[in-house]
Amino acid sequence: MGRGHVAETAGERRELEPEQIVRLEDDAVVVLDQRRLPGEAVELRCPTAADVAEAIRTLAVRGAPAIGVAGAYGLALAASQGEDLQAAYDVLVTARPTAVNLRWALDELRDDPTPERARQMHQAEVSRCRRMAEHAAELILPGSKVLTHCNAGGLATGGYGTAVGAIRRAWELGLVEKVWVDETRPLLQGARLTAWELEGLGIPHAVIADSAAAGLMARGEVDCVITGADRIAANGDTANKIGTYALAVLARHHGVPLYVVAPTSTVDLDTPSGGEIPIEERDPAEVTARFAAFNPAFDVTPGDLLAAIVTEEEVHRPPYAASLRRA
Repeated sequence: MGRGHVAETAGERRELEPEQIVRLEDDAVVVLDQRRLPGEAVELRCPTAADVAEAIRTLAVRGAPAIGVAGAYGLALAASQGEDLQAAYDVLVTARPTAVNLRWALDELRDDPTPERARQMHQAEVSRCRRMAEHAAELILPGSKVLTHCNAGGLATGGYGTAVGAIRRAWELGLVEKVWVDETRPLLQGARLTAWELEGLGIPHAVIADSAAAGLMARGEVDCVITGADRIAANGDTANKIGTYALAVLARHHGVPLYVVAPTSTVDLDTPSGGEIPIEERDPAEVTARFAAFNPAFDVTPGDLLAAIVTEEEVHRPPYAASLRRA
């Protein structure tokens, strides 16, 4: 895998184009290396499907929709280079287990693993984000202070964003006063990536320690919580970045609505409930280099703690089993 720098001016308002986040070239899948942000914008070239899988596994590209797009590009690359497609599929589909979008995208591309089809899938994912942002913005009241967890912006989706896309649209409509950004330990996707995206869009925000959310809610400083999702079970149970479940419990206690914003490609009707969602455990060294550590990347929030699930189709309300299946 190779790297290249992308020009960026400090403090300049920026909007990431989908092709800047992930794209397919003749000889490689190219991703904006999220491990290097916000310090530097560096592109990572992945000349094989195995390299794409490694980029997904090591979080150079992350976020459920974005890894689906990257996986689709990886399969199309393998096809164009005459690689064994089943071997390419197998190495890609196992790169990360929790987000269902990766398997969904690879299955969608199996019968037509062409660059054109993969690019169409990417464009469709961005379009879905824009549509769900319109739906989600309808839930946000004027003057809202919004709290978000992890990163569900353009970086995580291949363009525009789910939760951050909803916040962005609400900001454009004059509904958002400020965004509280959970730092999102242990890898700080909020402090590194969401804050970087909001800064580029000119949206007022402040990074907070994950443990500060309860105090902010108690003081009435949070009007709603908006997150993305990595997999939504048929009953509405939702897997998202570790710490989301705790936020949902806090939000319920303080009467703050929590909205999940995710495309239908994240809904897994074959998984009845959150108990069947596989939870990825990552290297304990991400938490501490000295002591024993338990490092689950995700947790599952029961559907009954969610005020709504927003997809590109509609705003889903309980009972989710009926609403999600209808969509």
